[in-house]
Amino acid sequence: MNFELSEEQKAFQSLAYKFAVKEFPAFAQECDREEKYPREIWQKACEAGLVGIAIPEEYGGPGGGWIETALITEQLSRIDLGLGLAAVAATFGAENIINYGSEEQKKTYLPLLPTGKAVFAGAYTEPNAGSDVAGTATRAVKEGSDYIINGSKTFITNGTICDYMVVLCVTNPDAAKRTQRHSLIIVDAKSPGITRMKIRGKMGIRASDTAEITFEDVRVPQSNLVGKEGNGFYQLMHFFDQTRIMVASQGLGLAQGALDLAIKYVQERKTFGVPLATNQAIQFQLAEMATRVELARNIIYKAAWKADNGQLDPALNAMAKFYAGETAVWVTDKALQMHGGYGYIDEYDIQRFYRDAKILEIYEGAKEIEKITIAKRLF
Repeated sequence: MNFELSEEQKAFQSLAYKFAVKEFPAFAQECDREEKYPREIWQKACEAGLVGIAIPEEYGGPGGGWIETALITEQLSRIDLGLGLAAVAATFGAENIINYGSEEQKKTYLPLLPTGKAVFAGAYTEPNAGSDVAGTATRAVKEGSDYIINGSKTFITNGTICDYMVVLCVTNPDAAKRTQRHSLIIVDAKSPGITRMKIRGKMGIRASDTAEITFEDVRVPQSNLVGKEGNGFYQLMHFFDQTRIMVASQGLGLAQGALDLAIKYVQERKTFGVPLATNQAIQFQLAEMATRVELARNIIYKAAWKADNGQLDPALNAMAKFYAGETAVWVTDKALQMHGGYGYIDEYDIQRFYRDAKILEIYEGAKEIEKITIAKRLF
């Protein structure tokens, strides 16, 4: 077994970390307080070659894999999760085009992403259909050569700032199985009949745009269908099986960043005349934090390696996402506690890390859903 990264992978890792260290600190607090999407960060990340890493070379991308995706996501999230999302999630939803899109769709949309010409969104979640994806009710009805879409979505990442979205719709309402009723359709976000409203007041990841979207008689060409009609549910499950690696990497990066902040603080902060770092109870706590971070890193890198080698493992990816999310929450809690009262005010970054962490146990499949996936393999 070889755990060593290639030189190219190390270069991506270093590039992402140096980029985040240089660009994020000037924006992090402002974007968090004002709930502002940092478009300039996204543009700079595109210029640095950090966006759309998995887009194949023939469509203008770097042609990287899930290991490279994990490495970049981890390092950006290590400095700030919200700003990191502005970069890595700019392609969210377009993975379905890579997996199932026609050649024309790939040539049309994929080259826009690494060059900073477009942001994508995946419009899947609905007010009454979150974990129950098959319960999606948004309808797409054929009329001539078009689909007419009606319905609503919520908690959509990049919802108000995206140029295109991949929308999960009911196209086969009479299918015998609920899982055969849906299709994925590419929609121009500027189409008449679309209303987008930013969701404000989030606990964390406030630099990441989140929205409610309503579709009222939105007309879309049938040529925008991704893959085969009626396969949308299965396509989306494959998409989640892949992208859980990326979300797990967010948790890993956040946990590592919180550990970094804690180590720095306890070395500088003195109590009873000596640095906190000399306290054995603090040392023991840091040792456990570091151990959990390293365990998360190993399971995520394994999941990414298997995905890149044609062995995508949904249960392993669920383990990675579930464990990394819990690790992020646990480590940030311990790191904030070490900061004492200072950790509770926004002058210190750890309070933002603490607020950001919780979403990692919720989105892209709540941790309870991940446990169901894991249990199915056990039985």
